[in-house]
Amino acid sequence: MSKLADSSRSTRPAIAWIGLGIMGSPMSENLIKAGYSVTGFTLEQDKLDRLAAAGGTAAASIAEAVGGADVIITMVPASPQVEAIAYGPDGILENARSGALLIDMSSITPQTSVDLAKAAREKGIRVLDAPVSGGEAGAIEAVLSIMVGGEQADFETARPILEALGKTIVLCGPHGSGQTVKAANQLIVAVNIQACAEAVVFLEKSGVDLTAALDVLNGGLAGSTVLTRKKDNFLNRDFRPGFRIDLHHKDMGIVTDAARNVGAALPVGAVVAQLVASLRAQGDGGLDHSALLRAVERLSGRQVA
Repeated sequence: MSKLADSSRSTRPAIAWIGLGIMGSPMSENLIKAGYSVTGFTLEQDKLDRLAAAGGTAAASIAEAVGGADVIITMVPASPQVEAIAYGPDGILENARSGALLIDMSSITPQTSVDLAKAAREKGIRVLDAPVSGGEAGAIEAVLSIMVGGEQADFETARPILEALGKTIVLCGPHGSGQTVKAANQLIVAVNIQACAEAVVFLEKSGVDLTAALDVLNGGLAGSTVLTRKKDNFLNRDFRPGFRIDLHHKDMGIVTDAARNVGAALPVGAVVAQLVASLRAQGDGGLDHSALLRAVERLSGRQVA
């Protein structure tokens, strides 16, 4: 690394990254590429090795990762995991320095984000909830959509970091607002994937050239980012996880519960939530959410391996 690059990195906030999964690993690596010093912690040694190979520093514990950090970013599966890494003697809040900024990019319940921000404030730690949309491809390409909840000043502090991770970055309101918008995002995505899956089975059973049909559909009003990103999954029956059914099942629970709390009816969303749950119950929870196609095929009388 050149002296100029070393100098640039030293002037930027030191970042701790907790959670190096399908999304977290490429996101943390994009921060390293952007010139940030990143110290990471996760439970899987191979993920820590990957971070170190990319130029980051592997920590042996949460406390070690966050102790010297200006900014702490978390990307874990759900509310229980956020609570596990945030609270307790070995957690973030007990080991981060006062004045640090915690950016939680996990997809969790809005109330969990509100509670975390309140608990962190008592420790002098600022918090943003900043869940993302765009899947593994968006994480790798640093083109994620990032929906943020929290204070304007903290958002402005975080903006340069978030700009290394995504292209659409919006402060949606106070704490918990980012998670509320993410819940709506997951509702739209699930319904969209389900509609695409039903269209695929309908087209194939009608004897239409599926590739040609999806190309022309995606050029008109039926087109969507979902169809663009998932077309090859449908065509090739390639359901390697970019975003697992297990996680979308969790997200559909979040949005249906949140909607019930505010008195919003989600009739189509409720049906799709049940279809996601059914697919998971059939053993497909580890597959990509485009595997909703498998459920439609089963309902249509096809044998699915």
